[in-house]
Amino acid sequence: MSIGKQIDRYLARLIFVPLLGTFVLAAMLLLLDRMLKLFDFVVSEGGPVAIVFRMLANLLPEYMGLAIPMGLTLGVLLAFRKLALSSELDSLRGVGLSYGRLLRVPYLYAILLMVLNFFIVGFVQPRSQYAYQSLRYELSSGALGAQIKVGEFTNLGRRMTLRVERSERGGTDLHGVFLYLAQRDGRTVTASASRGTFLATDDPDTILLRLSNGRLVHDAPNYRVPRVLSFVQQDIPIDLPTIEQFRGRGDGTKELTIPELWERGHNPAVTPRLRNAAMANFWFRMVEVLMMLVVPLFSVALAVPPKRSTSGLGIFVAVVFVVTYHKVNQSMESLGARGTVDPLIAIGGPFLIFAGLMVWMYWTLAHKPGGQPIGALERVFAKISKRFRKLIRRRGPPEAAQT
Repeated sequence: MSIGKQIDRYLARLIFVPLLGTFVLAAMLLLLDRMLKLFDFVVSEGGPVAIVFRMLANLLPEYMGLAIPMGLTLGVLLAFRKLALSSELDSLRGVGLSYGRLLRVPYLYAILLMVLNFFIVGFVQPRSQYAYQSLRYELSSGALGAQIKVGEFTNLGRRMTLRVERSERGGTDLHGVFLYLAQRDGRTVTASASRGTFLATDDPDTILLRLSNGRLVHDAPNYRVPRVLSFVQQDIPIDLPTIEQFRGRGDGTKELTIPELWERGHNPAVTPRLRNAAMANFWFRMVEVLMMLVVPLFSVALAVPPKRSTSGLGIFVAVVFVVTYHKVNQSMESLGARGTVDPLIAIGGPFLIFAGLMVWMYWTLAHKPGGQPIGALERVFAKISKRFRKLIRRRGPPEAAQT
């Protein structure tokens, strides 16, 4: 086996572990942040807690669009940083391996992940976004079987109100039941019972509420006085409310695939507002994928610290840079969707600026003698930290100042 292939395999192993770790960590952090909000939403709607994990699964492709570039950035950066700090990079450069040759493996990772990211953001993410919105709608409308909140009056449809004092066995055994049911002809049924349970019927639009040991008050416009009935067991059929079907996919630009966005953006029958929104989202997804082609250059430029320095400033700058670029693209997408600026210019301008800065940083490191793209930042942060330490020493600890 040639030395070049051995070095490539060595680099591949160095990159893989931090790449995978960063990807998993970034995805989990983003999901955990949304999980708390989803739990609050599901609990407030009275839905089953298990639906939270279905909703998070549909959000995962959206977060992968940011986690994949972040993983690639830090994977390459940490691998080359290890080579630089251990002087292995100087040895590889000394035997004639240029930065361009060493970038062969990082670019192999970049191309594979770029294809994967394009498939995710172009085709998987739109459908998962639609599935997520569908679950939210079904949860809000009650199509998922919203749970009855104990101790509160719950409206099941427009004509029925139910309240239970205690619920056991996953909601199948109810205690202290109060029911108020209004019918279309003006008749009302009010019932209270010590226990109750829901039973299925042959009609999918009707369920049976079986009450035990209670009283029932039946009133109607033609009754002189309400009729009161004590019962040991009483079955009350309940018509389930009609739930409208969720809208079709494509009402939002995030739910359209890449070909569908392009078609809508060039369809003269569509309003200019919708065309601008479609093209803004189209270019947003494309530049998010294309930026991965220059990420290896950027990562290597930030991975190599100045001589006799072990500062981790490059890692901090890389994370801030990737997140900032993503947020800038989101802002420019909104600007292009409103039609204030042409979507291609709004999205393409920041892409060219950020990509040009990445290429310049790599060129400074690889082709400029003594070039160090983060050297100036290192010096600025060193001065700031030095002054900060001096300020702390002058003040001293509070106990020492008192003595």
